[in-house]
This record gives sequence, C-alpha cells and structure tokens, in this order.
Amino acid sequence: MSNVFAFTFVPWFRSVAPYIHMHRGKTFVVGIAGEAIAAGKLPNLAQDLALIQSMGVKIVLVHGFRPQVNEQLAAKGHTPKYAQGMRITDGIALDCAQEAAGQLRYEIEAAFSQGLPNTPMAGATVRVISGNFITAKPVGIVNGVDFQHSGLVRKVDVTGIHQTLQMGSMVLLSPFGFSPTGEAFNLTMEEVATSVAIALKADKLVFVTEVPGIRVKPLELGSEDNPIDTELPLDSAQKLLQQLPQADQPTDIGFYLQHCVKACQSGVERSHILPFAVDGALLLEVYMHDGIGTMVVDEKLESLREATSDDVGGILQLIEPYEKDGTLVKRDRNEIERDAGQYTVIEHDGVIFGCAALFPYMDSKTAELAALTVSPNSQSQGDGEKILKRIEQRAKLKGLESIFVLTTRTTHWFLKRGFVQTDPDWLPEARKRKYNWDRKSIVLVKGLS
Repeated sequence: MSNVFAFTFVPWFRSVAPYIHMHRGKTFVVGIAGEAIAAGKLPNLAQDLALIQSMGVKIVLVHGFRPQVNEQLAAKGHTPKYAQGMRITDGIALDCAQEAAGQLRYEIEAAFSQGLPNTPMAGATVRVISGNFITAKPVGIVNGVDFQHSGLVRKVDVTGIHQTLQMGSMVLLSPFGFSPTGEAFNLTMEEVATSVAIALKADKLVFVTEVPGIRVKPLELGSEDNPIDTELPLDSAQKLLQQLPQADQPTDIGFYLQHCVKACQSGVERSHILPFAVDGALLLEVYMHDGIGTMVVDEKLESLREATSDDVGGILQLIEPYEKDGTLVKRDRNEIERDAGQYTVIEHDGVIFGCAALFPYMDSKTAELAALTVSPNSQSQGDGEKILKRIEQRAKLKGLESIFVLTTRTTHWFLKRGFVQTDPDWLPEARKRKYNWDRKSIVLVKGLS
C-alpha cells in the first residue's frame, strides 16, 4: 500500500466511522424509482445497499415500476392513463403491473445474489424476502374519476416485517397490496414506502429518484443554477409545499417532497430525496456530513449547546490540527477537562463540528473568546457565526460588557463581525500577565450592547 493511498484512505475512513456507529441497528426504508432500474443503476444500488446492511442497518426496499408498466402497456398497444398524479389501473394495466413486478423482483433478487470475487458483493450473503406485508383498499372514485384497480395502503404488517428484519434479511416490497378478499391493487412506490416508514417508525425514509433534490431558490430567483438545499427543516418544507401547484409528475418539485413531509410529520426523523444519476448517492448521503441530496428533518440536526466532560475527546480531535499548524495555542487534555463547562460546541448527528470557550474576567467586565474552531468539513456554512452568537449571549448573561480574542491568523474574520483591534495593554491585568509577546497575537475587542 502506498503512503499516498494510506494518507487519503485513513482520514476518510476515520471520518465516516461515527456514522457507521450511529446507524448500526437503525431501520431505513428505501424507495427506488423504476426509472433508476430502467437506467441500469440496479447493480450499483444493490452493492451499496448490501454494504449498508453489512454495517448493521435494517433495510426495507420498495421498488417502483412506472416505466416498466408503461413499457408493458405499449407492447400491448395500450395507452397509460393518469389522473391527479395517479395511474388509472384498468384490467390490462393491472396485468401489466403484475408482469412488471414479477420481472423486477427477479432482477432485484438476482442483483443481491451476486458474489463474484473482487466485487463489493464478494462474500456477502444478502437474503431478500418478499411477502404479502401490505393490505390495500381501493382508491375508488375521486372527483368523478374511477381509478378501478388502483389502491391505497390500508395496513402494514409491522410484526411480520420486524421479524424478517430481525432474522437479518432485507425486506423487498413491490407496490402491490391485497384486500382481505384477495383482490389485487396497484399502489405507488412513494405511498408504500412512506406508509411502511411511518408504521415501522423507521429512522430514515430514502427516495432514490429522477430528481437531484429540492431547490428552493429557483422559486424566488427564476434560475436553475442554484445548488440543492441539502437540509430542509420540516416547517420550511411545509411552507414550500403550500406555494407549489399539485405535483402530478415525478419531476415536479413537490412530488417526492409531499411524501417526505408526511413521513416527518408522522414520526420519521429524517426523509431524503437522492439522485440515482450520482453513483454512490446512498453512501454519500448516509455516511457524509452534508450528503448529496435533500433531507427533510423534523428539527435541525445541529445542536448548539454547552459542553460536558463527555465532549473533551471530540474537542481535542477538532482543535488538534489547528494547534499543530500554530493557529491555536496548544491546550492539554487536563486543561480542557477542567474548563469543559466554559466551552460551547455545535454537533451534528453526535459529531462535534465546532467549539469555542469563554473565559470571564469579571472584575474587568470582559471575557476572552478562545479556541473558536470549525471543522474543515463544515466551514463556510455559518457554524462559526452561530458559535460566536452563543458565546456573546453567554457573556451578556454574566453581565459582561465586552469580549476579546487573541489571534494571529483570523483577524479579518473577526473584524467583519464587529471586533476592533486594540493594544495588548488594554487586556485585563490577569490576562496581560499571560500574554505571549513572542507570539505577537493581535488583540480584538467587541462591545456587547
């Protein structure tokens, strides 16, 4: 193994380790659009899902079959019929749906059965179990349209799915359901996946789709050049849906978003919209800080709070690179453990991505802001400003009139945020005695109004 490879692989593997630990034992419901399978993405998706399962995640996989059913209909000279964003399933369409579902189950099971040497599936044993886990009911007649054999989820066999997952198997669901009398109904992948995620109280609902995610800004700016909104708080997603027309096509902004919102409203912590066009999108979303698509979440994942002794290891890991390059003054573990209560941290999914400490000098009505650090993976996202604002709030609550910082490399960042440069002689007497004149740190002060 070359040193260059080790240099890149080892830090990367360490960076994903917290997410491996965090997701172990969790339940993910993954809905894959039929368009992804039609585009030839199934082999790589199967490999990625097998890898995620091997790291302890319980997976329920729901496949779509919209293009496959349409292909079957076209072969029979039949035109697909839709209304209100839903297929009208007549007798011919029902036969085509059953044929498409059977073929896709075969293809999916085959994809999870590959075990060729030198492939990601080598040595993997992925048992895929399907079953009559969904009880359905007819859509009926809506706004004068008879949807015939199209249905909705009536009930999910939660016990059966849980038992299957506990055996270490992956559950595979087609968008089909059966009534108590045995009548078959054609469902939608999106509704099945959402209903199952809600019933199971899943930790994640993930849609692997034709769209790259949600762009909010184009609604305001009329431009498609804006980046994906990687995280949408539930209230923002709800407001966005209210602005949108009815989503009838999978490429409509609200088509998948409405299901993500419903899931989060019903207790699923996180729901995601990922592009199948990006190879490895599932891995990037699950094991990277910012992911690749859009995540709807019931509350902001970032938690800004005061540190405890349990955070000392995370703080040390965060500030160590900056101590080595001289940006920060070195602090030993005992010092940080002693002062843990003085630190504010920002964490994301249990991983600390930023910190700062506040050391008051009560007699001088001021305090030092020290060790303000943000992980390179999270910079330029406003975390530094969030921590600064919290530090300012803490100082105000103590009745202080200003905060100051000593820095050698980040002067401009602080100047842009209201700090002004002053002479080291301004420092409180106790701090002046500890000032390192060789380091020549610049002293910056900000008044607290």
